[in-house]
Amino acid sequence: MGGQKEEVHRHSGWLIPGLFFFAILLLSSLLLGWYLRPGPKSGAAPTGQSTLVKISLHGIALAIPANYIESSTARAGGEMDGITLAMLFPSWRGYSDADARLFGGNAPDSPVLRLSLRGDPNSMDAGGRLERIYMPHIANPGGEKAPFGLTRYGFARASGYEDNDLFAGETEKGLLLLLCERAGGEFSSPNCLAVDRPLGRNLIFSYRFKRAYLARWREIFAGVDSLIARFEAISRNSAGP
Repeated sequence: MGGQKEEVHRHSGWLIPGLFFFAILLLSSLLLGWYLRPGPKSGAAPTGQSTLVKISLHGIALAIPANYIESSTARAGGEMDGITLAMLFPSWRGYSDADARLFGGNAPDSPVLRLSLRGDPNSMDAGGRLERIYMPHIANPGGEKAPFGLTRYGFARASGYEDNDLFAGETEKGLLLLLCERAGGEFSSPNCLAVDRPLGRNLIFSYRFKRAYLARWREIFAGVDSLIARFEAISRNSAGP
């Protein structure tokens, strides 16, 4: 045995690096396939369940049906800094399997409305926001009369807002600002954002809907306020004596 020569196996120098590269490529492909899979992702997976979720936002208590809450994590309830809700206009109903196509669409007339409530220690009313945030970028400070009982403000070029129109409307609760994308170019399905409004101390809310429904802005305004009030009332009534 001692006289037997030790057998030497030779391996190509690129074999191990090649296997390592192949393993990385395979893992990356699996992760990409998982991320791009059809259907909603786990963090935003909707539910058709209407179980009440009790949350507290900077001292405001709400009880919200689970099928209004976009994030599956937020459906755990409790104290949080912000939350996003999705619903259909004008029915104001939350997600259901029957309406899955509507909630997943992004057509110019999509009826989906998204309501965002979040903490903000520097909140201001609409009048202050118009003067301090938007007016320095507006090309026509006096505004111009627009349809639907609104006043339109146009933004100067290179202002960062030039692809938007700002509309102001008077409501029974004061001024409402609507920042609306212009159709065409970058925005084939333009939205309108009802700019932040105070809801409580250090708490604001805004909502987004398709510009196709701008003519019904008063109805949307009243509906959002009623929905928030309903969630507050449900929370009070379910708290017990």
